[in-house]
Amino acid sequence: MSNGRDLAREFLEQQRQLGGDAVILPDAPPPPAVRQTGGQADATTNRPAARPPDRPATDLPPTGISYDPPGGDLFSNDPVPQAPSLDAIAQLVAACTKCRLCEARRHTVPGEGPRDARLVVVGEGPGRVEDETGRPFVGQAGELLTKILAAIELSRDQVFICNVVKCRPPENRVPQYDEIAACVPYLFRQIDLLKPQVILAMGGTAAQTLLNTKQSLGALRNQIHRFRGIPVIVTYHPAALLRNPNWKKPTWDDVRIARRLIA
Repeated sequence: MSNGRDLAREFLEQQRQLGGDAVILPDAPPPPAVRQTGGQADATTNRPAARPPDRPATDLPPTGISYDPPGGDLFSNDPVPQAPSLDAIAQLVAACTKCRLCEARRHTVPGEGPRDARLVVVGEGPGRVEDETGRPFVGQAGELLTKILAAIELSRDQVFICNVVKCRPPENRVPQYDEIAACVPYLFRQIDLLKPQVILAMGGTAAQTLLNTKQSLGALRNQIHRFRGIPVIVTYHPAALLRNPNWKKPTWDDVRIARRLIA
């Protein structure tokens, strides 16, 4: 290995595995032959070939934040990072008492969807109907989410749907920092097990948690972020669309980007 960037990546990865802090190196820009084209390079001129007439005129958004939180400590007794399956995580969630949200819950809401889901949808937290049923996104916002997925030719049973926190916050308030900190290892482990092609972060809480940032939802839209190498698209929560229908058009733009990233 002679490339300096590759050597640096290998060194930083070794340090991360030994317990050091993760360091994100920005990806090198793609060679001119393929940059921002989506087409193949011409073999004689090394220039991008003309875009096929059926390709969309616009390219994918630029790269945004890349967040790679370190994995679990191999010597820790915490069972969450070692949970072998989604069912095992659901069982851990059901018994969880790590924060005050457990005190008033009726049901935990770990999430649902297939093990081979290509898209993971992450919301903020369960609402009243979710707390009653133990299922995510089943109220009015859930009905709208189902329609949004159908518009990009995906059914609910093809998608893994979950939230940042697995118990309902009182009066549907925004989860507090300590509640998110207690619950987010479940979400991270779910993503590790699923290894989806794309994550759709719906709402500011989901976006800020997955990207470890305080930037606003508006500032995070129209970019392709990454969580542990997985593309993350940020958009509005369906509940917000019910309050402000003017956000439906930008949400449609966002979910189409997510769809284009799914093979």
